[in-house]
Amino acid sequence: MPISARRGGAVPNSRVIDFFAARRSVASRSSFQSEIADNLPQVPVLPETLLVMDLQRDAESVDLNGFCEAVLSDVGATILILRLIGLEYGDSDDRPGRIEDCIADIGIEACMRSAMHGVRTETGDYDDIIEMWGHSTEIAKHCQRLADEKYGFNPSEAYLVGLLHDIGALPGVLGWGRSDLAGDYALSALKMAVRWSFPDFLKGYFYEAYMPGKNCEWTAMIAAAHDAANRTWAWCPLNELNVKAPVRVRG
Repeated sequence: MPISARRGGAVPNSRVIDFFAARRSVASRSSFQSEIADNLPQVPVLPETLLVMDLQRDAESVDLNGFCEAVLSDVGATILILRLIGLEYGDSDDRPGRIEDCIADIGIEACMRSAMHGVRTETGDYDDIIEMWGHSTEIAKHCQRLADEKYGFNPSEAYLVGLLHDIGALPGVLGWGRSDLAGDYALSALKMAVRWSFPDFLKGYFYEAYMPGKNCEWTAMIAAAHDAANRTWAWCPLNELNVKAPVRVRG
């Protein structure tokens, strides 16, 4: 069956998630919750993103589209807003999925407060954050284009999948040092997506990434986006797909 003909792959809504894999069996949501505490460290937001959000908020007429564009250019700001919605709705069927709808639901002020908590003052990992954010944004733009041209996905959903495709690398990049998030990028990303109650289409992609060959709808699009990208990022779990111009590699 062609990729565009199916939209499966979302994580089941039941309490127990049956991730049977040759390399590992992952248990249930309750075990995810015990492994990943509620108070994970904040994901950083770039100061320039906060500035643009603030300007859009304080304009004579609030530009929701401009505010959304600022959020969607920043991995951290996007995650923080999805986390806020996850806290409010959990895995409810009426949970907003698009960032535009999330912002409209919780309000611009709540988004600003969350983003301000995420702004970094220290500079130790700033270069790595810039590299990851830039790579993720480029992949997101290619996914948005490919979704409409080739794969038949919702372009807004495809953009979010591309933007967050390598969040499994966050613990290493940000130095979280948590044993429950170390070592396996795909498993770390899936755990975070489930714990933060991300939309089903995002959990579906991370499920695919953890179970290679199980489904291929989103992963095929991500691979094509990497093939179209001008550069890759050394820590990206999929960087072997495209090594045209690798960025700085950690020594």
